[in-house]
Amino acid sequence: MTTKMRSEIAEQPAALRATLDALLPRVDEVRRLAEQTRHLLFVARGTSDNAAVYGRYLIEARAGRMCALGAPSIATTYRRRVDLDGVLAVGLSQSGRTEEIVETLDWAKSCGAKTVAITNGGPASPLAEVADLALCTLAGEEKAVPATKTYTTQLAALAVLALGVGADVNADDLQRVPDAVEKLVDDPGDLAAVVEGLVGKPGVVVSGRGFAFSTALELALKLKEACYLHAMGLSYADLLHGPIAVVDEDTPAILVAAGEGPTLPGTVALAERVTGAGASAFGVGGGTALAAAATAALNGPDLPEWVAPMGLIVPGQLLTEALARRLGIDPDAPRGLNKVTQTD
Repeated sequence: MTTKMRSEIAEQPAALRATLDALLPRVDEVRRLAEQTRHLLFVARGTSDNAAVYGRYLIEARAGRMCALGAPSIATTYRRRVDLDGVLAVGLSQSGRTEEIVETLDWAKSCGAKTVAITNGGPASPLAEVADLALCTLAGEEKAVPATKTYTTQLAALAVLALGVGADVNADDLQRVPDAVEKLVDDPGDLAAVVEGLVGKPGVVVSGRGFAFSTALELALKLKEACYLHAMGLSYADLLHGPIAVVDEDTPAILVAAGEGPTLPGTVALAERVTGAGASAFGVGGGTALAAAATAALNGPDLPEWVAPMGLIVPGQLLTEALARRLGIDPDAPRGLNKVTQTD
């Protein structure tokens, strides 16, 4: 049986091509709006919040602008005013219908911010309508509850946003992303070995740093919601400050890294430490260095570090779907979850 989740994972190359084709011509629109601002504030929940972490690292590291992840409760629960003059507020919601995010983006505008919406809900969605500028992804309808193609296309939209705010990157790298993702869908690496290494385990630590941190958070979320694992997503810097104590024979580590970049050596060293202590370390990406240090490994994309997260999550999505089925869980409809979650 092919699950909806597995089908939607396979649709990501086409979704990314369509989204990039639609949004890259709009970089100048983003630039004109961003020129009126200095800092960025991301407003999101769940998977969209993990996407925002990628946006924060990308824009701070490559555009030199300070970014922050907003707390919607300041607007919706505490109902406090904040001086947002000079801020570009970016609201992310796959559906564009999460009331808390819509309300918070509207609040940000009333506090003086310029506003951007990133959504798969289309230009008529409430989030798009409240924003000064809407970057609508073209992932098509997503039926499985765990987000896959709507997440990767959000990352693509954030990459376009980064170009508009002046990121020092090669925009041509984006054109390589769909093919790299397609290759990972076809060949994710030693998927069966990683699945079997997680069967019967009550929990797992998922760790990455820098640009890969967003992938670690998103993979941990997927394993929680679709496989019911106690999955902890951490920067490896935070992991080394104490939580590594939970990594043992019953709690393996999944370590995520791009195939290049300054965080790769630390990720490899962490894999060696984990396996040296008798626990399992499963690699995602990181090239031959991480694969050699890991118990088993999933492939990563052949992409520069700044766009690698669009590919890095794909083997993790495939792992989640395969592990859920192995555990007898329907990954399309995890218990207790709905496609659109409303919070106050």
